[in-house]
Amino acid sequence: MAKLYFRYGTMNSGKSRQLISVWYNYKESGKHAIIMKPGIDTKGDNKVVPRGANTREVDVLIKDKDNLYKIVKSMERKPDCILVDEAQFLSVKHVDQLTDIVDYLDIPVICYGLLRDFSSHLFIGSRRLVETADKIEEIKTICPICGKKATEVIRYVNGKAVKKGAQVVIDGEDDNVEYKAACRFCKKQILKGDD
Repeated sequence: MAKLYFRYGTMNSGKSRQLISVWYNYKESGKHAIIMKPGIDTKGDNKVVPRGANTREVDVLIKDKDNLYKIVKSMERKPDCILVDEAQFLSVKHVDQLTDIVDYLDIPVICYGLLRDFSSHLFIGSRRLVETADKIEEIKTICPICGKKATEVIRYVNGKAVKKGAQVVIDGEDDNVEYKAACRFCKKQILKGDD
């Protein structure tokens, strides 16, 4: 029986590298895995772009109006697995369509993404994945400041850590925006006095 997996981690935890590694494992086993990502993620256009690793072209660039269940059901060659990058940007309906793929087409779906945004709020897609996934796994990384487990994301604009702004600003889209992982304590220390 197929399952829906949500593998989440902070920035630089290796989510996209792990996705590409899983894709290669399927390929090496003679299986057919496809990669999807929400179109809102313009970093790399139609590619998965892991930091410091090879890119991989996306098979399905998800648009708002897309019905993922219908797209997969109509494929001539059914995938053995579906891998979703930047899953935090999925809509509720897209996550629900992924559950239909798992339940009705018996195809496992593995989603990779951030759990929370730079202001420590859940992304819409991540919230729905937490509500519906069969298995939730954390991809851990360390805080580059103190070495504890990183659980937070800090947004930097023009080199300055910020507390406010739109929930979604894609790094790489604007040269002045950058994200870094940190533990909660170090994030508080960095943002102290930035009101």
